Amino acid sequence: MNDKLLKYFARILPISDMEVQAIAETMSVKMFKKGSILLAEGQISTEAYFVLEGCVRQYFLVDGEEKTTNFFTDEQWVVSVNSFGLIPSTCFIDCCTDSLLVVGNRNKEEDLYRRFPNLESISRKVMENVFAGQQELMASYATDTPEQRYMKLLESRPDLFRRIPQYQIASYIGVKPESLSRIRKRISQKLK
Repeated sequence: MNDKLLKYFARILPISDMEVQAIAETMSVKMFKKGSILLAEGQISTEAYFVLEGCVRQYFLVDGEEKTTNFFTDEQWVVSVNSFGLIPSTCFIDCCTDSLLVVGNRNKEEDLYRRFPNLESISRKVMENVFAGQQELMASYATDTPEQRYMKLLESRPDLFRRIPQYQIASYIGVKPESLSRIRKRISQKLK
């Protein structure tokens, strides 16, 4: 399983055998049960996660209602960017399924950067990818209809529809479950 993360890093920038060894020595791989909360609103995040297997969700509580803003699946990073070691989180992060995650913490990360500056470059590229994905997601909420967001999700991440409940999909695209049912019905009628 550790190989998955090391191969991920190697796709971004070449890494030396010493860097591979150092990463492998600092990795902590943990299994989290479905429903495990990795970060709660008000907590300061001290950990980042890399999904080896499973699905992790980010959401906000607004007037007692969950508003899903992202799903993270295999080979994706789960980081509360605004909270990582700095300020209390405004969101929740939980496991939608049983999930096998690499758990990293800020202290180990800083130690690796001091010993291997190349790893900081890799980390920067990872964060650039995370930010680009977040920006694309935000743009979708500003420019696409819920039906368009649903279609994009269906095309780009069909695995989510087998992993998570429909009410979370509805929340993610910004509609109530009843509206999602209507969207699905319209789409199936168009495909006939």
